[in-house]
Amino acid sequence: MMRIAVTGSKGQVAASLLERAGLKAEVVALGRPVFDLTDRAAVLAWLAAARPDVVVNAAAYTAVDKAEAEEAEAVRVNSDGARHVAEAAARLNVPLLHLSTDYVFDGGLDRAYREDDPTAPTGAYGRSKLAGEKLVAERCEDSVILRTAWVYSPFGANFVRTMLRLNETRDEVGVVADQRGNPTSALDIADALIAIAARLKDDKSPALRGVLHMTGSGEATWADFAEAIFREAAARGRRQTQVRRIATADYPTPARRPANSRLDNEKLARVYGVKLPEWRQSLAVCCARLLA
Repeated sequence: MMRIAVTGSKGQVAASLLERAGLKAEVVALGRPVFDLTDRAAVLAWLAAARPDVVVNAAAYTAVDKAEAEEAEAVRVNSDGARHVAEAAARLNVPLLHLSTDYVFDGGLDRAYREDDPTAPTGAYGRSKLAGEKLVAERCEDSVILRTAWVYSPFGANFVRTMLRLNETRDEVGVVADQRGNPTSALDIADALIAIAARLKDDKSPALRGVLHMTGSGEATWADFAEAIFREAAARGRRQTQVRRIATADYPTPARRPANSRLDNEKLARVYGVKLPEWRQSLAVCCARLLA
């Protein structure tokens, strides 16, 4: 059975991988406090001890707004940490799947971003993740960089869980309606990672390596996403919370969010035959679990 070592044991992707592995893979989750991404020697030692066939780097500093004041810390984790994992995977001679983000783009395009579109992060988090991408590509040729976005799941802190919590007490919630993206289930990400890992393990083709976009099918604004969540809640007898559509300018944050976070997944479908489900379908599954 394929062994996958995943970093970031407390994150949504690691939790989803542990749940979805089933008979397809054995997952070893590595995370703090024992596994410190910023400690090069520790990263190599722990990954070597895990004896993986494939490494998934899902650990990251993801506090987008906080990163504006803590850029050095974001870089230590998202850039230096990514380099340590890439060097370890290269030394162990196993493929690496590295998760990245839509925040490497500035959001100015009028269509979904393709893998070869110019990157131009507008904030500290995006800069740290882009630096990590470059180091992964440089230090580990046997790697796939997977950019995803708007991740939610039954685990950890995420937009769906926040909206369901607000639904318990609020009749109306103001939600940004001028940012577009692709809501993506971490459970769907996990299924895709397992399929990609299985191919990478047995096929050394350079065509399978490089940068790929991987998000849920279909698009939404944050307000659309919230309305869909509240509909799922109402269908299960919860209160009917209304969404008040607001502009980004009405909800200022330290970090600037891309107005367009949409990622084009055509290359993933072409190269791997992998297509994530339509986001509303996956959202319904997630909400059913959280509201059960």
